[in-house]
Amino acid sequence: MIQKIELDNGVRILAEPISSVRSVSIGIWVGTGSRNEQKEENGISHFLEHMFFKGTKTRSASDIAESFDRIGGQVNAFTSKEYTCYYAKVLDEHAPFALDILADMFFESTFEHQELIKERNVVFEEIKMVDDTPDDIVHDLLSEVSYQNHSLGYPILGTAETLNTFTKEKLQDYMDKFYTGDYVVISVAGNINDAMVENIKEIFSKVKKTTYKPLQEKPIFTANKLVRKKTTEQAHLCLGYPGLEIGHKDVYGLILLNNLLGGSMSSRLFQEIREKRGLCYSVFSYHSSFQDSGMLTIYAGTAHKQLDELIEAIKEVGETIAAKGLSEKELSNGKEQLKGSLMLSLESTNSRMSRNGKNELLIKEHRSLDQIISEINDVDLEDVNHLAKRILLSNPSVSLINDTGKMPESLI
Repeated sequence: MIQKIELDNGVRILAEPISSVRSVSIGIWVGTGSRNEQKEENGISHFLEHMFFKGTKTRSASDIAESFDRIGGQVNAFTSKEYTCYYAKVLDEHAPFALDILADMFFESTFEHQELIKERNVVFEEIKMVDDTPDDIVHDLLSEVSYQNHSLGYPILGTAETLNTFTKEKLQDYMDKFYTGDYVVISVAGNINDAMVENIKEIFSKVKKTTYKPLQEKPIFTANKLVRKKTTEQAHLCLGYPGLEIGHKDVYGLILLNNLLGGSMSSRLFQEIREKRGLCYSVFSYHSSFQDSGMLTIYAGTAHKQLDELIEAIKEVGETIAAKGLSEKELSNGKEQLKGSLMLSLESTNSRMSRNGKNELLIKEHRSLDQIISEINDVDLEDVNHLAKRILLSNPSVSLINDTGKMPESLI
């Protein structure tokens, strides 16, 4: 049973006690990511996440790391397009200690100049690492070309140019806008007690109330094309189709469609392109849901000389699904796979903490496992085939990395 508490400053606390485990997962979720950034400050959400680990008024960066190593715990953070999360997983007996350190990072990080310079270089190297990984960067290129100048198309890491402009004052200004009551959710799951919940309430009552209310412009998906020349052993291709926003009534139908298209080893893309034709080692699809938009992505990498054959094979799979539909057997198998994956994930306190935090930030709704399974079971073949026809017959956006820098005629 999830307990939800809303403090006077707008901070929401989600607590899910699980008495059968000996771990506790704690997450501080902040409803801001690269989507909330101005172009000139792109990457600041991610850089701020890094700086939270670089020292507070009473702890150095090494103190923070050693504190968690000493208790056998895990601490980390990540930034997405729409939220940032700082989290820890520890034994239940160490939960108050872990909460104290996370709170210290959240409230008392100093952003010292020397640490800022060092960490700026670390993120420079992270950007270079992604640029050197074509099967990574091609997905960023797809977001860029699909959403054009909208911030949803910005890279989460930012750019070398924007990174050079970040100062302690800019980080603090950004925190003053978004690290405030309405944007903050504390999610905790595991072997917790009332005393810990009261401690969370007391600590996070210090968060300032929200005063900044940005206008959030809805993105427009555009079927544009972008190719980048790079000397690689393979061509890396992404096709993007307009998807559904998080919380949409048909989202489970689309999740099932994605699994059957390219989300598993038994999917149409995997079986046809890898197993039957041997064109790829890696071929898959995934669906990304945002607050007011979504995108279904197909990725594949193949030898440059096989690129045209790969494109035709992907088109054939999509057109066949759209024209003939999927089978009842495929849908039934897909439902069982999805339900199994969901239930197995909930055996982890970290997964439950993450699920509760994201749901509160993005849809402010918490459905039980039984409700979700019922919604999955309610999806019928007509629903999925209708989505397949609507999505897979639309013009996709395209991102491509190859050795010529030219778009194949089959994609023009």
